[in-house]
Amino acid sequence: MKLLLLILVFAFPLFAQVEYSQGVIPPGEYPGFYLDAANYKGDVEGKTRVDIYFQIPYGNLQFVKFEDKFMAKYSITLTVYDEKKENVIVEKIWNEKIVAADFKETSSESNSKFGFKTFQLEPNNYVLSCTLFDKDSKKDFQVEGKLEVRDFSKELKFSDLLFIASEKDSQIVLNITNTITTSDSSLSFYYEIYSDKSQEVTVDYTIKSENESIVLRSKEVVFVDSGATQIKKKLDNSKISLGKKKIIVAALDESGEPIIGVSKEFISKIAGFPAGIIDLDEAIKQMTYIATGEEIDEILEAKNSDEKLARFREFWKKKDPVPSTEQNKVMREYFRRVAYANKNFKHYFDGWKTDMGMIYIVLGPPDNVDRHPFDYDSRPYEIWHYYNINRSFTFLDETGFGDYRLLNRNFGDWYRYRQ
Repeated sequence: MKLLLLILVFAFPLFAQVEYSQGVIPPGEYPGFYLDAANYKGDVEGKTRVDIYFQIPYGNLQFVKFEDKFMAKYSITLTVYDEKKENVIVEKIWNEKIVAADFKETSSESNSKFGFKTFQLEPNNYVLSCTLFDKDSKKDFQVEGKLEVRDFSKELKFSDLLFIASEKDSQIVLNITNTITTSDSSLSFYYEIYSDKSQEVTVDYTIKSENESIVLRSKEVVFVDSGATQIKKKLDNSKISLGKKKIIVAALDESGEPIIGVSKEFISKIAGFPAGIIDLDEAIKQMTYIATGEEIDEILEAKNSDEKLARFREFWKKKDPVPSTEQNKVMREYFRRVAYANKNFKHYFDGWKTDMGMIYIVLGPPDNVDRHPFDYDSRPYEIWHYYNINRSFTFLDETGFGDYRLLNRNFGDWYRYRQ
């Protein structure tokens, strides 16, 4: 069975502080880099096959006009370290290029470069690091995370799970964003069962919410061959609520107790909504910089969740500059700023509630930032400059613990969200 890549997983933020507005793609819903890994039983004795998947959005690369086309050139370095990151276990470096027919293709957020590399590794805990170097812009980006390589030497074992986006001509198109939409009526995924003999295996499928309550559960008896058996599974009627979820696939013994299993976390989101919206009530409260208190109360006071969602949709529909498309650009940018604020400005409160978060969400990234963290005659402070409104905002760290507060809180006419 041939697997195709669609989209990949765990985005890491590329910038730790507020970004300037000149040509920088901030982290959030449209990140600069994705990376994921999946374990399979390998052909080398004592080792596990690990497939490393990656996705690079075109918008994070610099394209240079070449004859009548546009080209981006970059290198990728994949490095596997031991758990303490003291030694390099294996490393692969290679060069790539992308040729685009026109400039529009280079700037489309829907275009990405996909690929994967395979490693044979001994079961253990590792650190996986991937570095992308853009040869024209000279920028490099790095993502890093823990890598657990599992042991497949036991008599019965499951591979990792991979979600399926679609299937075409007997080819599986993978969706490994770990995100599904609440409009889906089924949840499809792929995995492999490894057995030392032909046998019947009772498999339990469970979907749990973040609080461990069971959302859906089903069982089936699967006949597996000696060796590897590939499984494509679709859980019908699995339309689930918004938020973080986990699917667990386990083999049961004769008494119904799990003996082996694997799990995978995912996020259920609303089709067309920003990926950061995983709690509708929280998203409604976060609208404070674009909606009035009365508008927010009207949505929150809906009789049920369906009516609440309908009112939420209606509010943003009125803000949509192109209502004929599924994506609402105003909503997407607003909640991108919320996600950025939560990631970078959180202190005693969530980032969107802080002074820096408020200014960032309302006005977007500043045109310039003056940072003064170590001036001998003052406490740390920053000045954000917005040239288009001829305003500057000074934030003072009064406690010395990164709790920056806005000075001269004269809200004026800038207090409501603007693009």
